[in-house]
Amino acid sequence: MTETELTGRVALITGASRGIGRACALRLAEAGASVVVNYRQGAAEAEAVCAEIKERFQTPTLCIQADISVYEQVEQMFQQILTQWQGLDILVNNAGIHRDGLLARMSHQDWDDVLSTNLNGLFYCSKLATKQMLKQKSGRLVNITSVVGQTGNAGQTNYAASKAGVIGFTKSLARELAPRQIAVNAVAPGFIESEMTESLSETQRQENIKKIPYARFGRCSEVAEVVLFLASDRCQYMTGQTLNLDGGLVMN
Repeated sequence: MTETELTGRVALITGASRGIGRACALRLAEAGASVVVNYRQGAAEAEAVCAEIKERFQTPTLCIQADISVYEQVEQMFQQILTQWQGLDILVNNAGIHRDGLLARMSHQDWDDVLSTNLNGLFYCSKLATKQMLKQKSGRLVNITSVVGQTGNAGQTNYAASKAGVIGFTKSLARELAPRQIAVNAVAPGFIESEMTESLSETQRQENIKKIPYARFGRCSEVAEVVLFLASDRCQYMTGQTLNLDGGLVMN
């Protein structure tokens, strides 16, 4: 992958102030893309990502606060992007939340919050990105799902349902856009060193590592490399696929 491969491309990464989203923003910027760093909260963290992009890669970047579960805010974000660059070439649907708990004790709000962000937000961003990409007759959509959407996990019925939905959404949209040569793929990370796994106790970490053939958690930078491939012209004949990045935890 050359470091100028994405020069001239505009990429939007949702939930890019930290974790996997941050790693994706930095990696796509390193490859030459103009990067939009979306965030819902944590303005200081998002601004730090933009500052790092400017300092390290000297590529254009833009921080935009928007709650992707609110359609009006997503519309405003896309208006700002198109005013700035008149186009969008790459969308990385990364933003997601979890509200874990056993189903018998799960509140309606916890269910609604997870589905609203993880699925409604995916729909809103993809709808507006697709509209622009169809005009351009080109584009790449990369959706971040999870192995939990494939295997299920006790205490995460809401999260697992949302991530399984991402996989079905990816396949369906890929079929719609393939005739226009617009690729839609997904990445399913396993256990990744990020904010989502920081709450695990050492005992829980070791128990999960025993299940992973690679015998370690993954890194955000490793997810970003797969996203970069799917967002680039190197990915010419692949669409509707979900690539697992989990150290062998799930082998299909």
